[in-house]
Amino acid sequence: MKIVELNVYPVKSLGGIRLEKASVGVRGLAYDRRWMVVDQVGRFVTQRQLPAMARVSVRLDSDRLVLEHPEAEPLAIALARRDQARLTAYVWDDACQALDEGEVAAEWLTRVLGDLRGSRLRLVRFDDTRQRPVEARYLKGEKAHTAFADGYPFLIASQASLDALNQRLIDKRLAALPMNRFRPNIVIEGAPAFAEDGWDELALQAGGCRFGLRKPCQRCKITTVDQVRGVVAVPGEPLQTLIEMKTLPLPGAYFGQNATLLEGEGRSIAVGDPLCGSVSD
Repeated sequence: MKIVELNVYPVKSLGGIRLEKASVGVRGLAYDRRWMVVDQVGRFVTQRQLPAMARVSVRLDSDRLVLEHPEAEPLAIALARRDQARLTAYVWDDACQALDEGEVAAEWLTRVLGDLRGSRLRLVRFDDTRQRPVEARYLKGEKAHTAFADGYPFLIASQASLDALNQRLIDKRLAALPMNRFRPNIVIEGAPAFAEDGWDELALQAGGCRFGLRKPCQRCKITTVDQVRGVVAVPGEPLQTLIEMKTLPLPGAYFGQNATLLEGEGRSIAVGDPLCGSVSD
């Protein structure tokens, strides 16, 4: 078993960046979900409300976060800046301290994405002097925190699980889907379909880096959004097919595992790294 993809999504719900190598931290892969789009009261905005967010591509230069859109000049944000005004931003029920990236960023986002029910959009950065704890009831003794991810620092998915889902979609005369519909950080290859749902840990075979697989990822309608065109391709799919597959004895559509870091802060992982999954006694 090995890593076949590494992805970061510096701005929650905007385009991702595929990497060959990534640094691992307690909050996730370096720069993952460190920024977020919010409305005028600080509530997070995602592709659930604005599917066109997928069309905003993101890149990281040595000193800048750069957002690009076909209909606008690029927007550049300095990575090192920390003197912005502070505000409270909300992810689900969590109130997070954030840094406001200012009026230029707000105008750029609102111009390319439009408003949300009359609210202008703003770009905020996670205040890395603060912590946003992971829900403790799913942890197994470790302490974990994250930035603006939905709830966990890592999302791990399996190519074999996607292959199994795609076969069911093809059997229903629907198109197979790319992995980007599920926006994972780490994609693995070499295990049976949905084997990841039975693991407690995933580790590098060489040692030094371990992930705790803590909660199956219940999927939402973002999986219905074409990540290139920014539109809902087939309403309700692949959610309906995942529900029919019943990969877990739980109601709903599940794909991938939410994970924490158990060991390896500051270490780099790379595509091709051998892995092993395990179940604790």
